[in-house]
Formats: sequence, structure tokens, C-alpha cells
Amino acid sequence: MEDFNSFAKNNKDSKKGNIYDMVKDLANKFDGKSSNELLTAIYKEAKRGKENGTLTNAEIDGFVNMLTPFFNDKQKGYLKKITDELKKI
Repeated sequence: MEDFNSFAKNNKDSKKGNIYDMVKDLANKFDGKSSNELLTAIYKEAKRGKENGTLTNAEIDGFVNMLTPFFNDKQKGYLKKITDELKKI
């Protein structure tokens, strides 16, 4: 997975087609993996970005808003939980 900060910055102002392509690429990278593995990878990358000061809360929100439609209610709850944790860093 590419660096979370780069991912967020490169896609925050993207047109719908670019976001679709990006999500498709992300899905391909995690093909055969569980949603928990995907969320864990996202969390690790975001945590690293927050700790080194290269990822803002606004960028996290943008990334989360882009991914939310692809998750079920349980996954959305987990994503909110980890997002809240990340924003405290």
C-alpha cells in the first residue's frame, strides 16, 4: 500500500473517475484479504503519517469519506473508532 498521506493528498480533489480508479487499485492490492486486514493496513499507514506530522485530520476525514460507501455498518463503526483514535495523535 502506498503511503497514506500521499494517497489522501493525491485523491482529495480528484474527479469521480480518479477516485474510482484509486479505489479499484486499492481493492486489487487487497484482493483475497479480509476487510479487517484492509482496515488494519489503513490504520498503520495513517498512524505513521500522524506520528511523523505529514497527515492532518482533514486528510483523514477526506480519505474516510471516500471509503465509507464501500463498507457495511459494522466496518463503518470500526473505521470511525480508528479514525477517532488517529485524530488524537
